Amino acid sequence: MLNRMAVPKNDRRYLWTNHVVGKMLVYRISPSLVKRIVRFPSRVEEGIADATIAVMKPAERVKRREEIWVMYQLSSTSRIKVITAWRYPGKSPARHPVPSAIMEEVAGILNH
Repeated sequence: MLNRMAVPKNDRRYLWTNHVVGKMLVYRISPSLVKRIVRFPSRVEEGIADATIAVMKPAERVKRREEIWVMYQLSSTSRIKVITAWRYPGKSPARHPVPSAIMEEVAGILNH
């Protein structure tokens, strides 16, 4: 049986890669949850790819602890290009935080 999740469409704020759409189906993550994590993250770090940002929010599961991560990049057209999303089992170790100037730029894009 196919999953009936809505496939996200590119709009004036977000660009969605085919990779993230596939991962959202695998991990059962909705487009609205991805957007919520980008707008209101619990933790912000540098992504593992060049010029990317990784943001996280703990999943609201009672029986087990996990985190939902989203990696994105600011595109040249002032849109957020969502690259991938995944569920991390347990609690991930902290890495390098993103500079505040970049986060202010992201906030400016989201508040338009």
